[in-house]
Amino acid sequence: MTGNFATGVFAAVLISFCGTAATGLALAQAGAQDSGPLPGATAAQAAASPATPYANQSMLYPGDDFHLGAGDLISVHVFMQEYSQTARLGSDGSVKLPFIGSVPLDGLTVRAAQMLIAERLRAGGFYKNPEVTIQVLDTVNGSVIVTGEVHAIVPVSTERSLREVLLIAGGLPATASHTVKIVRPGMVEPIVVDLGTDLAASSTASLPIHPHDIIQISRASVVYVLGAFQRQGAVPLDQAAPLTLLQVAALSGGINFEGKYADLRLIRTVGTERKVVKVDMKKVRNGRAPDPVLQANDIIFLPTEDMKAVMKGLGVGGVLGIVSLLYTIHSF
Repeated sequence: MTGNFATGVFAAVLISFCGTAATGLALAQAGAQDSGPLPGATAAQAAASPATPYANQSMLYPGDDFHLGAGDLISVHVFMQEYSQTARLGSDGSVKLPFIGSVPLDGLTVRAAQMLIAERLRAGGFYKNPEVTIQVLDTVNGSVIVTGEVHAIVPVSTERSLREVLLIAGGLPATASHTVKIVRPGMVEPIVVDLGTDLAASSTASLPIHPHDIIQISRASVVYVLGAFQRQGAVPLDQAAPLTLLQVAALSGGINFEGKYADLRLIRTVGTERKVVKVDMKKVRNGRAPDPVLQANDIIFLPTEDMKAVMKGLGVGGVLGIVSLLYTIHSF
């Protein structure tokens, strides 16, 4: 009798243990299946590894320092409680929530709004120590500032891709760098995005941009052209292709008559030192010498021949006058 009872108890315990283990396994499998991308995430975000910016959830939604305003749609949750409400702030900046009624949130940051709602729930005796989280689902009060080589204010209600914002701002000019920085409220460090050579085909250009972001576009690297060129000044380096000496000469309008072709000087900064390399431009032009590929901050200086410079200053009439004078003197 006693043996049968012990056997029955052991069997019941074993069945209970097996059932619990099976349930835990099923839940783990379900969790693995359901742990997909966040709602609204793009394919690029879903495929991104934790090392990429897309894996940072603070980049997908406005941060805790985002200021709420009239018309914003928010979702309010209390951790580990069946308290969930999605509501839009009214024209006065207040929102109606279960238990506590109207709560003024206009001008408050998300962090401050969470603390205020938690305090109202605690003071009303509804929860002892509620942990309130707010997610901004939509906003009609936002815009994005583009600064640097491009100046624009782009309206953004919820989110737009970086590509869309840049195209609305007028695109990237030739002087703009293709590596941009995004300053986002609630984030300590700026987001650095390398757009590559083609904005239209860039995968990183699909990065979501949110209201109140600031996009900083720095100036692209340049080379400097001095001396006997039609136009002197800075020539931006095209990030889509290497830039050579002959190409810079063409972009500068060509070499002037008085240019000292055999004495072109390429000044390049290596570390803290400047090195000067002499280049025979005629040989490069005729294909008898390699066409140097230029680097950022290179200085191209082409001296002038004094006699040619004087002749150019005199013009055709002056030169013909001198020739006529010399011929007359020679005749006597």
